[in-house]
Amino acid sequence: MSNVTAGMVAQLREITGLGMMECKKALVEANGDIKKAEELIRIKSGSKAGKVAGRTAAEGMVAVYVTNDCKQGALVEVNCETDFVAKDTNFVDFANSVARAIVDNKITSLEQLSNVTLSSGKTVEDSRKDLIAKLGENISIRRFELFSTNGTIANYLHGKKIGVVIDYTGGDLNLGKDIAMHIAASKPICVSKDNVPADKIESERNIYTQQAASSGKPAEIVAKMVDGRINKYLAEVTLLGQPFVKNPELSVEKLLSSKNAKVNSFAMFVVGEGIEKKEVDFAAEVAAASNISK
Repeated sequence: MSNVTAGMVAQLREITGLGMMECKKALVEANGDIKKAEELIRIKSGSKAGKVAGRTAAEGMVAVYVTNDCKQGALVEVNCETDFVAKDTNFVDFANSVARAIVDNKITSLEQLSNVTLSSGKTVEDSRKDLIAKLGENISIRRFELFSTNGTIANYLHGKKIGVVIDYTGGDLNLGKDIAMHIAASKPICVSKDNVPADKIESERNIYTQQAASSGKPAEIVAKMVDGRINKYLAEVTLLGQPFVKNPELSVEKLLSSKNAKVNSFAMFVVGEGIEKKEVDFAAEVAAASNISK
């Protein structure tokens, strides 16, 4: 231990970004050899990644990358455990670099993405494990969407929690940004009623039919009531049917028509959407760690 100094610990912390105690232990194990200590930390970071892999990562950020010609783009959700880590510059830089790597390498699967080399010279997977070792939280790339078009790609980020990318033709960049912002605010599930899954419409129709039947009205009236509810439902969940968020008197469909524009597709990610978050009693954890009852 005598050959390990505070200066050496500080130097290793600067290199690895890890905590003082972890750096100190590695240096002791390496008999004061900084290079060997760094190697030990890199080797052990894999096991550390394994230890945190089962922990729920429902925070994080959505990152977007669009090429200068607005012909290619990507939307990616990268998760961590806490909002604190989601704001860390290392985490943010990683997410942004992954978004760019998806476009540059035309990635189509998460497995393929893991093996891509980033500008740092490390693969996405190695970079992810390094980040886990540095930040101490489970970090995962949950999903992404790659866009390539002959039209135009626009995007909108609401902070770092909601991200939208759209592929459209006609209009201008301002229109594209407005539509992307509208999607983030109104959350349509698809572009038009033709894109709504048939089973979803059938499910809604069954619900409305049962509700209308209890009214005691004649069958033909019930059928019209159900059709009206279905039409209202389609207007609410489809982009074209929704009132434009910046001018509710105008539907998105009419806005696009006035600009001779068309939305071909879009993707919207909301951080943690659909992930069941585990409720943590931090007071209980601290008490347990301190052997003090609540």
